[in-house]
Amino acid sequence: MRVSVEKDAESLSRKRRPTREVKAKQIAYMFVLPAFLFFLVIVAYPLVSVIWDSFHDKNLLNTGDGRFVGLANYVEVIRSEYFVQAFVNTGIWTIVSVAGEYILGIVAALALAQRIRGRAIFRGIIIIPWIVPVVVAGLTWTWMLTPDYGVLNSWLVKLGLLDEPYYFLGEPDTALLSIIIVNIWRSFPFYTITLLAALQSIPRDIYEAAALDGIGPVGRFFKITLPQLKSVSIVLIMIHIIWTAINFDFIWVMTEGGPVHSSETLPIMIYRFAMQELNIGLASALASLMLAFMIIGFMMYYLYIQRKSGNRGGM
Repeated sequence: MRVSVEKDAESLSRKRRPTREVKAKQIAYMFVLPAFLFFLVIVAYPLVSVIWDSFHDKNLLNTGDGRFVGLANYVEVIRSEYFVQAFVNTGIWTIVSVAGEYILGIVAALALAQRIRGRAIFRGIIIIPWIVPVVVAGLTWTWMLTPDYGVLNSWLVKLGLLDEPYYFLGEPDTALLSIIIVNIWRSFPFYTITLLAALQSIPRDIYEAAALDGIGPVGRFFKITLPQLKSVSIVLIMIHIIWTAINFDFIWVMTEGGPVHSSETLPIMIYRFAMQELNIGLASALASLMLAFMIIGFMMYYLYIQRKSGNRGGM
């Protein structure tokens, strides 16, 4: 009887002891907890605060107010005089910048992947635009594009491409395009480095087999290189769509959204609401709208990919 009682007590104590798997999970939770707290403080709380403020009349000039106004802030933002123009500018700024960065990045990556003399030096030089601070790059290009003493204007006039200096950043027709070109110049090295690393992971045997089959360089690029870079390219493009759409500093440094709001994007509009008009409610509403636009866009893309993969599976 005593032996059975001791066995029962021992089995009960074993059940109460945490197993190795439970201990591993507890340790894993302990390691994840700081990151989770960091996420709550840095990301989740500000995001919830912005969404909360978007439904309230919150103005720094009238701190005693703050009543719930429902969708009034959203309606006022959409009816704003420059909302449509800023929305269109944001689309143009994002699409053209990302497309230009990718095209220039993959061309540079293909060039740097060739066995040429001084390849290591060129690979080191190509990263310089990316590491230059945005403010330094923006102010430098602003100076270069100035009609009075800008280097680019001087060169273009001497080459006969311009009859007289042109104020690229001061004309509504060219201001946004000029900033886009500068943004492409600064951002394409990131694409180049990433795509170059992906190019080096493609087996050379595939290219050799394609060459033996009579496929030329252009055919090898579209039939081998691009498909092999598809996963990396999608990640790069998605990340840069987000980065470019919410970009504020480059445009603000070079034109501040001018002239006549011709280069104003939604982030610039948010800044005006928050820091110039001190209307946190409108700024939060516009920020929430931008978040909604991005979520809808990525959901549509996800559904498109799912439907496309489903059709392939059905075939």
